[in-house]
Amino acid sequence: MSTNKKNKNSGSRSFVLYTGILIVVVVALFFVNQASKKEENSNKILESAPPLAAQPVMGDANAKVSIVEFGDYKCPSCKQWGETVYPKLKEEYVDTGKATFSYINVLFHGDESKLGALAGEAILKLYPDHFWAFNKGLFDAQPASAHDSAWLTEEKVLEVAKAVVPGFDEASFKTTMAAEETVKLVQLDEMLVNQFGVNGTPTVMINETQITNPFDYEAIKAAIDQKLK
Repeated sequence: MSTNKKNKNSGSRSFVLYTGILIVVVVALFFVNQASKKEENSNKILESAPPLAAQPVMGDANAKVSIVEFGDYKCPSCKQWGETVYPKLKEEYVDTGKATFSYINVLFHGDESKLGALAGEAILKLYPDHFWAFNKGLFDAQPASAHDSAWLTEEKVLEVAKAVVPGFDEASFKTTMAAEETVKLVQLDEMLVNQFGVNGTPTVMINETQITNPFDYEAIKAAIDQKLK
C-alpha cells in the first residue's frame, strides 16, 4: 500500500518537474524568437549616405532627407517595389518637399542590366526631364512572368524611349549610350554598390540608414520621420 503511494508521489513530482522544464524551454524560445525578430527588423546604420552628385534626383534639392533605391531593371522585386511602396513615398514625402528620391543602378543580371543602366544614363544626359518616365517605362516593360528571359534588349529600350520622349533622337541616343562618359557613370554606380555592400535589390537607404525590409513602409516612414525631426 505504501509502495504504491510512494510511486504515485514520485510520478507526480516527475510530472511537475517535466512540466516546469517544458514551460522554461517554451518561454526561453519565445524570448529568443522575439530577439531574433527585433534583430531582423533593425535597420543598418552606415557611415554616410550615398553621394548623389552624378545620380538622377527627384524632389526639392534642399530637402533634409534623401531616399535612395539601388535597383536593377531586370529585378522583379524592384518592379513590385516601384508599384507598391514608391508611389506612397513619392506622394507623402517627395511631392511635399520633405525628401528627395534617387535611383542607383545595380547590375546583378549581367549584360541586360548593364544595357538598361546605360540606356537610363543616356536618357538622363539627353532628356533629363524624361528620366523618371523612362525609368518607370522600363520597369513596366518587364514581363510579369518569365522575367528571367532575355527581354531587356536594345529594341525594347528604344521602344520605351520613343514612347516617353517627345522628339526622341535615336541616333544621338545610341551614340550617348556607347560614349565613354556614360560607361563611366555606370561604373560609378557599380563602385557605390560595392562601397555600400549592396547584396540585394531593391536596397533602400534613408540618408545613412539602410532599411532591412524595403517593403516595410512603416519602417521606411519611421526612418524618414526621425530624420525630419
